[in-house]
Amino acid sequence: MSILLAAHQTAAYLADTINVVPQQPPAADKLMKIVGWLAWGAMIAGVAGIIYAGGKFAWERWHGGAMESPKIVLGALIGGVLITSAGVIMNAVVS
Repeated sequence: MSILLAAHQTAAYLADTINVVPQQPPAADKLMKIVGWLAWGAMIAGVAGIIYAGGKFAWERWHGGAMESPKIVLGALIGGVLITSAGVIMNAVVS
């Protein structure tokens, strides 16, 4: 038991004496630019999905048939909510 206590105290001492200075990773600005482009692309895809579902809804109402467009609209809306809240979700998960 005393060996574990000594190891714990040593690890705690070393953890207290190490001074870590946060630094930005290399090429982080380029990565953030790519993430921004992906976010824009996802939002454009969501808007296009809602527009497509609206057209499909009108077509289904005009010609009759299975109503698949509400599922598409719901999926696009849920995807949009997840995309816009991704930063908040990641901050909650990481911290």
